[in-house]
Amino acid sequence: MSTSVTIAGAGLGGLVLARVLHVHGVPSTVYEAEPSPTARAQGGMLDIHDDTGLPAIAAAGLTGQFRGLVLEGREATRALDRNGTVLFDEPDDGTGGRPEVQRAALRRLLLDSLPPDTVRWGHRVATARPLGGGRHELAFTDGSTIRTSVLVGADGAWSRIRPLLTDAVPAYVGTSFVETFLFDGDRRHPAAATAVGGGSLFAVDLAANDRRIDAHRESGGDLHAYVTLTEPLDWFDAVDFTDPDAATARIAREFDGWAPELTALITDSDTAPVHRPHYALPVEHRWERTPGVTLLGDAAHLAPPDGEGANLAMQDAAELALALVAHPGDVEAALGAYEATLFPRSIEHSAAAARTPTTQEIIDFFTGS
Repeated sequence: MSTSVTIAGAGLGGLVLARVLHVHGVPSTVYEAEPSPTARAQGGMLDIHDDTGLPAIAAAGLTGQFRGLVLEGREATRALDRNGTVLFDEPDDGTGGRPEVQRAALRRLLLDSLPPDTVRWGHRVATARPLGGGRHELAFTDGSTIRTSVLVGADGAWSRIRPLLTDAVPAYVGTSFVETFLFDGDRRHPAAATAVGGGSLFAVDLAANDRRIDAHRESGGDLHAYVTLTEPLDWFDAVDFTDPDAATARIAREFDGWAPELTALITDSDTAPVHRPHYALPVEHRWERTPGVTLLGDAAHLAPPDGEGANLAMQDAAELALALVAHPGDVEAALGAYEATLFPRSIEHSAAAARTPTTQEIIDFFTGS
């Protein structure tokens, strides 16, 4: 395939797509809204799954380099109840089946594996419009435009490419994260660090299922916590997140009576708490085959967070790249083949992610029961 592929979005999915295409000699250009690769934090830890993310890394030819990013021991998992009682505690077994890496490090690896100038930074898509015959025009907020005959929307939840294919828009699902960080946990926050353990923690109220605290031990012993609350958006609108102390106190009040080593993951944060509302596309989201354009990752199948999103985006990207390689000169056959596997897989995942698991099911998932 000699036609260059235009990719909107330099997240993990867009970069895996560009890399796998590059491995097979197919040129691509990635247009990214952010002004530089370090313009914002890239999130925390990712466990890369052996049936989705790891095969995508292998298709990108980066397995060896990826292994150098893995933080050993981080596959350890433990659960506590609200009183700090240990429900289970499983150490990292050393098999590496779901290796943990920092998202930013993985993104950097992918960026470094691409030819110079593959990613065009500071190109925020303003509009995308069809030109006919499978061609599309992208207009950027800086006033520039480009035209392409192969367009992929890898631009996340609020994709500017999605409207070319569907009228679907994400809707709030009723839950949100409040994100906190405790830096240098072992030295500065030892009680919280002990509670988190060597890898991942989830702390639950066995009598209720509307709030919990998840946390991960990141590089350098930093503790990255996600406080989950089941509340409408107007509840969060009433929290003044511009006043970190007031916001912290309000969120912590929802965990009155919990063990202090757990509430410390809220009250002792070294950063201001950040509200991360959860949105999703309709479970059955799909679109009619539209010449010259398709989607991957959250642009295609945004779902509530369940640890699968980044892995599925990478899987989408690798499968799309290989479909384009397998159908040289026939973009429509490639996009049709890709979407034929994408839709049933993403619908199955979205249906599972939309269902709120019980506390016992969460425990069973981590323990393999």
